[in-house]
Amino acid sequence: MSVTTMQESFPAPSITATLLPIMGVVFVGFLVIGVAMPVLPLHVHDGLGFGPFVVGLVAGSQFAASLISRPLAGHFSDARGAKRGVIVGLLGAAVAGLLYLLSHALSGSPLISVVVLLAGRALLGGGESFIITAAVSWGLALAHSSNTGKVIAWVGSAMFAAFAIGAPAGSALYAGYGFAAISLATTLAPLAVLPLVALLPAVAPVKHVRASFVEVVGAVWVPGLGSALGSVGFGAVTTFVVLLFAARGWANGWAAYTAYAVAFILARLFFSHLADRIGGAKVALVCAAVEAAGQALIWLAVRPEMALAGSALTGFGFSLVYPGFGVEAVRRVPAQSRGLAMGAYTAFLDLAQGLASPALGLIAAGSRLNALFLVSSATVLCASLVAWWLIAHPITLEGAQQ
Repeated sequence: MSVTTMQESFPAPSITATLLPIMGVVFVGFLVIGVAMPVLPLHVHDGLGFGPFVVGLVAGSQFAASLISRPLAGHFSDARGAKRGVIVGLLGAAVAGLLYLLSHALSGSPLISVVVLLAGRALLGGGESFIITAAVSWGLALAHSSNTGKVIAWVGSAMFAAFAIGAPAGSALYAGYGFAAISLATTLAPLAVLPLVALLPAVAPVKHVRASFVEVVGAVWVPGLGSALGSVGFGAVTTFVVLLFAARGWANGWAAYTAYAVAFILARLFFSHLADRIGGAKVALVCAAVEAAGQALIWLAVRPEMALAGSALTGFGFSLVYPGFGVEAVRRVPAQSRGLAMGAYTAFLDLAQGLASPALGLIAAGSRLNALFLVSSATVLCASLVAWWLIAHPITLEGAQQ
């Protein structure tokens, strides 16, 4: 090997070394959402004395704020830089924790307390939107374009891991110290991770004219639709599979969610590179079919083992549906609009999650509970049709730049 060759061969940072710090930030940012998930219904219902409607309103306010703020988060990340977008999201989450504390202090006046809590939930939803949109955009900017699917999959895995760990941690905090502990954790955790963010390399925004949100939605709506359809199985498992276990008299319904989560993480750990290697639409086509098969298996289940296997198949399939369609979405916009593209693309997922669970619940109310998994299976299978359409109508680089 010549001296010249040796001098030119500098080792590039691995994708793992590049993404791990960003994943750590996302994990902490979403941990504060996870800790509140199992305790908010108890606090609003038992602590403040409100009924199911207000419980649903408090829970849904975060979803609504996330959906509405996606365009702003994408625009900000593209125009001001993804690192700044993450910082804004973390600060918003910390302020939401302060509103939680204020709401707790006002618990003697339940109506005022719940109004303040709603404001905190809305602010947390906006902060979540900034964190995940900017973090994915940041990872895409730091990593090579050949790692688009891996970036989307790994950063998303940090979010799901935060939910999985945050839920039991939040339950323990609430049982031991009450809602004040949840409020303090929500305030302090985002602030604690800010020094790590300060040490990470920033990526300057690309100085070009950026597309409008409407233009970006027009470019990514087909993969966004595929992702939305594919997410219905996720909502069916996380919301209704425990109820199915209870209705059938099967013990340990929580194990279905564990089977789902383990298969989800393993799929992203070992197969997240496939979307970059063979194409996002091809991966989404196969994995949506696997997810649909999992939902059908839950529908047919006559033993808990069948439902557990169906949950695992659902988790394995959905794990790669989102990054698969995400690769297709990113390829349809120029580099300077990647943040906005991820905001628009994720908004489809937000909307689907907000509509699917109530719709499936209505189906279950009018028929046997397992029927909703048949409907979910058919819906997820439609995501494979969207992926097939994307394969039949590939986007060219020139088309994405227009």
